[in-house]
Amino acid sequence: MGEALHDGGDGSVRAVARLAEPFHAITYYSRELTNLTDHGYKGWWHGYFGYRPAPLGEVSASTVSSIFYNFAPRMVARAVPGVWAIRSPADTTAWRLELVGRALSRIFGDGASGGDITTAANLVRRALDNAESGARPLFAAYAELEWPDDDALALWHGCTLLRELRGDSHNVALAAAEVDGPMSHVLMAGRGHGNRPTILAIRGWTDQEWDSAVERLMARGWVDADGSLTTEGNEARSAIERHTDGLSAGPVTRLGPDRLQRFCSAMDPLVEFLKESGEVSGRWPPPHLLKAAPSTQGRSTDQGSNS
Repeated sequence: MGEALHDGGDGSVRAVARLAEPFHAITYYSRELTNLTDHGYKGWWHGYFGYRPAPLGEVSASTVSSIFYNFAPRMVARAVPGVWAIRSPADTTAWRLELVGRALSRIFGDGASGGDITTAANLVRRALDNAESGARPLFAAYAELEWPDDDALALWHGCTLLRELRGDSHNVALAAAEVDGPMSHVLMAGRGHGNRPTILAIRGWTDQEWDSAVERLMARGWVDADGSLTTEGNEARSAIERHTDGLSAGPVTRLGPDRLQRFCSAMDPLVEFLKESGEVSGRWPPPHLLKAAPSTQGRSTDQGSNS
């Protein structure tokens, strides 16, 4: 990771994203937060649409759909606003933090304070101090929350902020490129990240919506009939990623090369431990969610890989 950290460009921004995402993902994979029917929710997705947007307040389904961008509105509407009757947004945010804290204590034990965790927590907080939040609504909502006193929770909170900053920035870049939710998934599958049946199942879009997205991207010359990316499509997708990098580069710039190297050196063993122990998945979509892709015209046959 060495050279990329010092190039001041895309490499360092993506290096931080690759480290922040798995630590943030404890909230999706740890057993403390997967059995959500025990907490009054109808299932995993029902709880997800409660706790992830909770810092925004008691918002509507259309607001969540707009901010989440790549989920079908009908999928969001099955949970929002009904989830606010289970517990208020403020209670949901506190409850989630409590469960993440339990997960961190179980996973890292005595190592949940001091050493790499404390180093990384201090540096990520410095990176995010006064970070620009304009046009990044989910990041702005999370940035208003108080930093936890516990080092492991503070690191998780910081990684969550980095993740949501990049997610909001990616939505801006997609919208600027006139790429909607279904189109973004066709492009992603075309590069080998997931496939059509898997993405339809976990994002709520229909076959007809996927086909329409393929047709619109074909009209631009970005994909072939089977959903694979053309040279122009690859270039366009790369341009969107570079735009995303630029919009989410503030924390990396704020750290500077030396502190950035220290942050990544502290995060590397933590993330490797999470992956090797099976606490988080090293691939997206996770293998247990990956569906076989039939070799049918207009359907992506990619089996997916970690993004």
